[in-house]
Amino acid sequence: MRVRLFLFFFITYSIASHAQLSDLARLDFTYIPNKGSDVEYTRSRFLFNYPLKLNKEGQYLFLGVDYSNVHLRFKDDMLPFDRELLNDFKLLDFTIGFTKPLKKGWRLGVRFQPGISTNNAAKTLNANDLVFSGDVVFIKKFENYTDKPSRLILGLSYSQNRGYVFPLPFISYYEKFRPDWSFNIGIPKTNLQYHLSDRHRFKLYAQLDGFTSNIQNGALVNGNEYAELINMSLVNGGLQYEFHFTDHLQLDLRAAYNFNLNNKLKDGRNNTLLTIDNDSRSYFRAVLRFKI
Repeated sequence: MRVRLFLFFFITYSIASHAQLSDLARLDFTYIPNKGSDVEYTRSRFLFNYPLKLNKEGQYLFLGVDYSNVHLRFKDDMLPFDRELLNDFKLLDFTIGFTKPLKKGWRLGVRFQPGISTNNAAKTLNANDLVFSGDVVFIKKFENYTDKPSRLILGLSYSQNRGYVFPLPFISYYEKFRPDWSFNIGIPKTNLQYHLSDRHRFKLYAQLDGFTSNIQNGALVNGNEYAELINMSLVNGGLQYEFHFTDHLQLDLRAAYNFNLNNKLKDGRNNTLLTIDNDSRSYFRAVLRFKI
C-alpha cells in the first residue's frame, strides 16, 4: 500500500500529466483539431517507471523516463513565421524520486526531472534545450473511516516544459463517499467519478494541460523578432470513460471542452511576441496504462 500511495503522485502530470493512477508504463495520445483555430495539435507520449525499495523501512527510490512527440499543423499559410521550424517538438524527462514515511501518518515525496524540450531544428542539442522539473509533496491517508476512504496531498510543483512555467500548488483531496461514487478536488486536476462496475467507470473532470519548448536558433516572427520559446497552456473539462481489462491494464478515453487555450511564441526573456489563433474547443485523449 505504501508503494501505491507513493506512485499515485510521482507518476502523475502531465502537467498532464497531472494526478493519475500508479502507472508503471503508459501509452498516451492527445488530439486537438484545428476546427476554429489556426493550429492542429497532436501529442504521442510513452512513459515507464520503476520503484526500488531501499533498506530503511518505508523508503523507496523511483526511476523513470517520459518521452513525448508534439506535432503542430498550421492551417494558415500567411502566418508570420516559418511553419517548418514549429511543427515538431520532442520532450524527454528522466525521473528520480524519493519517498519516506513521516510522523503521524504523513509521507514525504520528492521528485526531480532533468530533461530536454526542443524542436531539434539544429539536429544537435544545446544548453537552451535543457529543462528541469521538481515536486515536493506531503501525503496523508486517512484510515479512521474504512467505509469512506480518503487521502490528502499538499505540495508544490514546478516544470520548464509544461504549459505553466511557474510554480504551481499541488493540492489533492480524494474521498470515496459512497460505494460507487468518489471525488478528487484540487490543482491541477479535479474530478467526480462513478464506479459503474469493477470494469467500467465514468469521470467528470477539469484539468490544466500544455507544453513549453525551446526553439533552436529562434524563429523569425513578423520579420524583425526571433521567438525562442513556444508555450501552449489550456484549461479544459469533460467526460472520461475507463475500461479495466484486468486489475493492472486499463484504457481511458476522454472528450473535453477547452475553456481556455493559449498558443504563444515568446522571446528569451519570456515576453510574448505572437499569439496564435486559440479558438479550438475540442480535446480528445486516449491512454493505455499498465499499473500496480
